[in-house]
Amino acid sequence: MASDLHSSSNSDLEDLMLAKKKILVIDDEQDILEFLSYNLKQEGAKVYTATNGVAAIELAKSKKPDLILLDVMMPEIDGMETCMQLRENMETKDVVIAFLTARSEDYSQIAGFDAGADDYITKPIKPRVLISRIKALLRRKNMVSSGKPVELKTLSIDRERYLVIKDGNELSLPKKEFELLALLISVPGKVFTREHILSSVWGDDVVVGDRTIDVHIRKLREKIGSSNIKTIKGVGYKFEE
Repeated sequence: MASDLHSSSNSDLEDLMLAKKKILVIDDEQDILEFLSYNLKQEGAKVYTATNGVAAIELAKSKKPDLILLDVMMPEIDGMETCMQLRENMETKDVVIAFLTARSEDYSQIAGFDAGADDYITKPIKPRVLISRIKALLRRKNMVSSGKPVELKTLSIDRERYLVIKDGNELSLPKKEFELLALLISVPGKVFTREHILSSVWGDDVVVGDRTIDVHIRKLREKIGSSNIKTIKGVGYKFEE
């Protein structure tokens, strides 16, 4: 299985993407930790492991990993709570987090993204595919440009500080809701197709349920008001002031 992880050319930049990257793997099953650690180290990554959320949070703060692979079902505190605590901590709020779990239900995936995850990967998954997903996540993070804060009449959004202000009040949004809102207001009046939204916010390599965008739009409307985000039936959504 490990042989599947290598491409034919070690000189290709894609093969070097994980070299020296710090990856934290969190799972309460030792055999899974050993298997994932071996395959990631074969790619040149520096791997840290934890068997519960409490230890993982402390390890994340001290080691500052580039990416975290996180199981959902764990002792002490589960993966969802672990993810939320990581996002709330200034030292770990920007780390890439991917759930790697056997739970495949739509509601579990939505809960994972709401908790702040960048990806939700369902086990079992082939090592080569997992490595590809990890590289895609790191590519997306590298390509994200913080840009200048967007200032509208009643709402402003600062991507660098993950800050949203509506009518003078600061709003706390889960990571995916924030990214979705940031995309929509980046060009007010532009209609973003569902395909564009999925690709920009969740990534081409992420498979989510059909209701995922609708659920996040509904939650955004509850927090910023229903008048700004317009539905274009059969196409997508746009933001209007």
